[in-house]
Amino acid sequence: MKKRLVITGMGAVTPIGIGVEEYWRNLLAGQCGVDTISRFDASSLPCKIAAEIRNFEPPDALPRQMTRYAAKFMQYAFVAGCEAIAQSGLDLEKEPYRTGICMGTAMGGVAEMSAAEKSLLQNRSARVSPHFVPMVIGNMAAAHLAITYGIKGPSLTVNTACSAGGDALMSAAFLIMSGQAEAVITMGGESIICAGMVSSLAQARALSRRNESPAQASRPFDRDRDGFVIGEGGGALVVEKESHAQKRGARILAILSGFGNTLDAYHVTAPDPTGAGAARSMRIALEGAGLKPCEIGYVNAHGTSTQLGDLAEAGALEQVFGNCPKPPAISSTKGATGHLMGAGGLTELIACAMAINEGILPPTINLDNPDPEIDLDHVANVPRKASIEHAMSNSLGFGGQNSSIIVSRYNYNKNF
Repeated sequence: MKKRLVITGMGAVTPIGIGVEEYWRNLLAGQCGVDTISRFDASSLPCKIAAEIRNFEPPDALPRQMTRYAAKFMQYAFVAGCEAIAQSGLDLEKEPYRTGICMGTAMGGVAEMSAAEKSLLQNRSARVSPHFVPMVIGNMAAAHLAITYGIKGPSLTVNTACSAGGDALMSAAFLIMSGQAEAVITMGGESIICAGMVSSLAQARALSRRNESPAQASRPFDRDRDGFVIGEGGGALVVEKESHAQKRGARILAILSGFGNTLDAYHVTAPDPTGAGAARSMRIALEGAGLKPCEIGYVNAHGTSTQLGDLAEAGALEQVFGNCPKPPAISSTKGATGHLMGAGGLTELIACAMAINEGILPPTINLDNPDPEIDLDHVANVPRKASIEHAMSNSLGFGGQNSSIIVSRYNYNKNF
């Protein structure tokens, strides 16, 4: 990449912790955010579990109007964005036109849409709020952040299923590399826990039905996995040109060294069983970073805990890293958080950056019996100390969307 891009701020709102510090600490501790659904009565559904955010108290930074008229996915993304901005130390009043926002979400305000329609159909005298449309559309999360901080640069909202967070980060990189911005706040947000979504995904046999032991339900790469668990949350990263960050004396957390995006062109929901599209996405990211596969020390896998998805991704990882004398360590943090969809690509990349800086890799919890068909170097159940220079995060979505992002240790004297 002609202009080196760096990460200077991070923010997270997850089912196992609000704020990067709590999220990371609980990842390493093996905590699980999956439990019985409390958001609505799910007793009649085949799946009764989800990874909800249960202690979310809107902070002072959240405008009062947002607590009333913004969907949950926006609130989660906004709070994560505020944390990332604070850590970055960006002076947004000084450069409002040279700062942008990119937002990623898979389904926007689908839960709020479901609630509004149910209310309208059950009560003929009910009226839909005039705030309904701005409450549910995806780009409004970026709009709220822009209004609060006075950000007037470019903005894009990406809706590429479960790869939306990673794709939003790639979009941010493109904006900076094209000269349209010096820095971009990248956010992801998701909250789809409603009866319609749970019922549909359960009927498609995509969700785990381990209702009696929810904390053990999400078990990526495990022989006994039976589907993913819906999660919710928000993630954010501040990305900027290295020269811009250096000029203002920012603390640089990691290098955004490479990214890839591909399509399977195979099926609307099922992954290509050969893993060819995901493998190509990883290779594109490696090429952009100027790295060989053997230089990647850790991969935060998409690893959703579905039979087909985990097998396909494992095959893709084998295609890319199979010839390495020492293949990268692999884990999926979805065992702890559930599937955060549009937010997952960013919260999982935060785990990669933390792993590089802290020298410890987060585990895949509930990986008690590794699938014999999946030959990977699993970080199973407990963290692993490791000194790594480069880490990759994969996000794979419905429609055959594949996103791969690489972050690297920051070093003033080396170009990646």
